[in-house]
Amino acid sequence: MLLDAARSLLLLVDSQTRLAPAIPDADACVRCCRLLIETAMRLDVPVVAIEQYPQGLGPTVPKLAALLDPAQVHAKRHFSCAAEPRIVAALEAHARPTLVICGMEAHVCVLQSALGLKALGFAPVVVADAVASRRPESREVALQRMRGHDIEIVTAEMVVFEWLREAGTPAFRAILPLVR
Repeated sequence: MLLDAARSLLLLVDSQTRLAPAIPDADACVRCCRLLIETAMRLDVPVVAIEQYPQGLGPTVPKLAALLDPAQVHAKRHFSCAAEPRIVAALEAHARPTLVICGMEAHVCVLQSALGLKALGFAPVVVADAVASRRPESREVALQRMRGHDIEIVTAEMVVFEWLREAGTPAFRAILPLVR
């Protein structure tokens, strides 16, 4: 089944200033997350950003935070945002069953959130090139584990073009430069 922008929500997980320097491919991950956020904004896909214990790990990285309204950002202490009732309520309020997930770290908060949200009845979809971990093998094992739990794994461009559906539209023309 193709992703549908009208049924999707973009969930940005823990892309934070004190965590990013420890991740070898953080810049590439942030670029893909930015593409997803900018696309979501142009297509009216809600964006929710999560920060793991921001007092310790800092706020969302500036390149992403600049795109977000502070009301879109929620702090958490549990590794899984599914264990935080106010975050689950914020997700449910959008009434979008498909959660397109990007962020850090793939093997901790992304994994636990995807598994927990699936258990709550959401349909998580994890964006492989928009998630990262301190160790590449941790990211790969996390993606394999999520796939084994029937969580779809996609790429950022797959999300963008599935949300767009067709070329030649004003939305396509606005988003195409972001992909190039």
